[in-house]
Amino acid sequence: MSDTRLPGIKLFEIKGRCALVTGGSKGLGLAMAAGLASAGANIALLNRNIEEGEAAAQQLAKDYGVTAKAYAANVTNLPEVVAVVASIIAEFGRLDILINSAGINIRGAIDELTPDEFSQVMNVNVNGTWNVSRAVTPQMKKQGSGKIINMASTLGLVGLANRTPYATSKGAVVQMTRALGLELAPFNINVNAICPGPFLTEMNIPIAGTPEAKNFIVGATALARWGELKEIQGAALFLASDAGSYMVGSMLTVDGGWTAK
Repeated sequence: MSDTRLPGIKLFEIKGRCALVTGGSKGLGLAMAAGLASAGANIALLNRNIEEGEAAAQQLAKDYGVTAKAYAANVTNLPEVVAVVASIIAEFGRLDILINSAGINIRGAIDELTPDEFSQVMNVNVNGTWNVSRAVTPQMKKQGSGKIINMASTLGLVGLANRTPYATSKGAVVQMTRALGLELAPFNINVNAICPGPFLTEMNIPIAGTPEAKNFIVGATALARWGELKEIQGAALFLASDAGSYMVGSMLTVDGGWTAK
């Protein structure tokens, strides 16, 4: 007779694992890094601003008693990313989890935006996600395990006016997640994405008080409010741990019911 006992909460244990979080010095990136640190993971933060990264890493180490280090690189620069990933592996001896959280958003009507602005968003959100995923893949293959979590968006699933750069980039991340999930599944590497809805991050603060935000963004959610940063942590921990071991190429929507309506 097979053993029907289940491991329960132990599935979420990630103590001693190493997690790389890009864009992890603030916003959803920092919230997810804190969530993983609270479960015992050691944290490597990758940001362009090393001072912000170091401050965030010091706070994580102090709050959760884990090892946390900051590294500087531009995710759009593949050689920089490869060098930093090599440094992280040398420092921590392993690399188990990647959260691709670095991203930007430039809003506006298509006839008011410039081609350069469109390219900027695509370069960071799409090329940056691909670059870091590419850089960590050899180590994860070598280990025979890994978790890659891309930050997509509800705007990768549904549309919104005046968001062509961002929505296009996140739609690309959705498809990248599916394709890479199929590619890396044979190596015991799970690739999935989180699709956040309207969280009150630094990126969204400029529009938080606008009529659009009050009437559409908040009104469009079943919970009728912005998401709190802590509410992204459970999804990140689920996909980063053994609890999400049967997830491949999936989009985990955390949007207060926006896309359910």
